[in-house]
Amino acid sequence: MELRTLRYFLAVAQEKNITRAAENLHVTQPTLSRQISDLEDELGTTLFIRGKRSVELTEDGALLRQRAQDIVELVDRTEHEFAGKREAVAGTVVIGATEALGGHDLAIAIRQFSRQYPAVRFELYNGMADVLRERIDKGALDLGLLLEPVDTTRYEFIRLTTPERWGVLVHSSHPFAKRTEVAVRELIDQPLMLPSRPSARREILNWIGCEEHRLNILVGYNLLSNIALLVEHGVGVAVCMDGALSLHASPELRFVPLVPERTTRSVLIWKKNQVFNTATSLFIQSLQVLRDDTAPEKLFRPSQT
Repeated sequence: MELRTLRYFLAVAQEKNITRAAENLHVTQPTLSRQISDLEDELGTTLFIRGKRSVELTEDGALLRQRAQDIVELVDRTEHEFAGKREAVAGTVVIGATEALGGHDLAIAIRQFSRQYPAVRFELYNGMADVLRERIDKGALDLGLLLEPVDTTRYEFIRLTTPERWGVLVHSSHPFAKRTEVAVRELIDQPLMLPSRPSARREILNWIGCEEHRLNILVGYNLLSNIALLVEHGVGVAVCMDGALSLHASPELRFVPLVPERTTRSVLIWKKNQVFNTATSLFIQSLQVLRDDTAPEKLFRPSQT
């Protein structure tokens, strides 16, 4: 299986039309059709269902698309990294992040590093914690900014000092909006929107002291920006962290902290024993220095396992 063939396959999967894909690739339609047929023969499976005007991925085709995207992305990154070695300090640092206030600390770290190494580029990828860990394990991401609790068995990590407060995000017309705090037990009778991440949901249910089936859970979510829109339209009460308002500011939204106070922290992780390009290695070293710094912009505290 050649890399070129995988690129051809991905082009057809994206366009859902062999003729358009061939035009984009600057090859003839018969050549592209033959390459796809040879790939199917090599794998012993059908990748596309052919229609008169379009093609659709089969189940095996969808699986190959996922694998091919990872392979092509990793190869492109590797080629770019080696090209960057010809310059003084260059290259790309790829970071995945969940939606959290820890992103502000990360922004400060990137700003400080970029001033010292202006040729280094950063790529940011937003996603759920499980997706970020999977991409780190595959080498598609260098580092990940996640919210605790995090299983750090396979990772090196730095815990950020900025606390993330748990509370409820409500519409300005909701009775909670006029309060300075909300007791966790008061959530039992509310139409709730809770994080989908199992560890976070278990922790919230433990705070409330109630089994999940006894609560009115309307929506499970993974992105705060999406759930903020639902709250803005009066769908229900979202249990989240105070980063929600910084990500989706609106006069119709109010964040009210929970009592007893509940906080968590962001954790920046990377794979143990991973070999990084020069730019990423230097960036990680800069983070290690920052966490022990006593300057006003101190971002991190040493990890405690």
